[in-house]
Amino acid sequence: MKLFDVYPINPINIVKGVGSLVYDDKGTEYLDLYGGHAVISIGHTNPHYVKRLEDQLHQIGFYSNSIEIPLQQQLAEKLGHVSGKEDYQLFLCNSGAEANENALKLASFYNGKKKVIAFSGAFHGRTSLAVAVTDNPKIVAPVNETDNVIFVPWNDEAALEQAFAHNEISSVIIEGIQGVGGIQVAPGSFLQKIRSLCDSHNAVFIADSVQCGYGRTGKFYSHDFAGVNADIYTMAKGMGNGFPIGAISISPKIKPAYGMLGTTFGGNHLACAAALAVLEVIEQDNLMQNAAEVGGYLIEELKKFKEVKEVRGRGLMIGIDLPAEFASAKKDLLFKHHIFTGEAKPNVIRLLPALNLTKAHADLFLEAFATVLKSTPVLT
Repeated sequence: MKLFDVYPINPINIVKGVGSLVYDDKGTEYLDLYGGHAVISIGHTNPHYVKRLEDQLHQIGFYSNSIEIPLQQQLAEKLGHVSGKEDYQLFLCNSGAEANENALKLASFYNGKKKVIAFSGAFHGRTSLAVAVTDNPKIVAPVNETDNVIFVPWNDEAALEQAFAHNEISSVIIEGIQGVGGIQVAPGSFLQKIRSLCDSHNAVFIADSVQCGYGRTGKFYSHDFAGVNADIYTMAKGMGNGFPIGAISISPKIKPAYGMLGTTFGGNHLACAAALAVLEVIEQDNLMQNAAEVGGYLIEELKKFKEVKEVRGRGLMIGIDLPAEFASAKKDLLFKHHIFTGEAKPNVIRLLPALNLTKAHADLFLEAFATVLKSTPVLT
């Protein structure tokens, strides 16, 4: 048997990681400014995280949700405290797509409506409903197609109001900062408009925080910059620092019922231990403040490069929009300077490092980035 070939793969075998550094099987050191798609939130092999998982594994790694799992309640309380949403309810699952799937389903259970508003440039996952609200027809299979999704242009309040005229809107789902869409920051006024319209029409405001949440922007959820609360927050990626876990944080106005949602692996002992370790490190080491400070420093320094078209983002979720002649920049950073970054089409470099990234590592990137820009032939 061979692997199903659906990923473009760099010919690099990473075998070890410490903090923001990773090492391949030849011993070459790389600076990791991508964290495996924003997953590594507290650094590779963080000692507290490793001990938390190891200790739990010596006790029990898994049992189903048919029994009491006190770690789940501990996680709910810690998450409520760190996120500032103490009166919300927690449902645990395994991934971001699953979190969004459950959020959309729960919204429809809540108000009995079918229509969902999503936005141009959106990415919410690859499962059935999640991919239906994702703005990429290439990854939507015929079986996923539905008339229940209305796509509205990004940051277009008039179009949003018009979409609500259907009066069948169950929910609105929006990333606080679009990741795959190129690090597009949702303006506070737009999120406030969504809140207002959802209130008027008994619709559910779903804040997709899978990539832009968990302290990455300097606030726990990037939507918090708008000063309004969503009804459901979805999360995954940085939640487990590499251990698969996802969740939805649910407003108290939405009441649970047996059988409404379910999961086999969600909220298992190991997953909860991983998630608790992440929150403990975020809190103890003031990582949201670090993300704001080091991220702010990076953004201001990047804005000084005359070759850069635009720098977008908040905290340590940064998009560097480059002209077409710098299309090889990401590849050059990786293979010539040993720095992992991400991308968004057509030509945006994405930085999604661990939240404890140091200013010294930020400076290493800035030096390498300057070299890459200087060494790229300018097309005339």
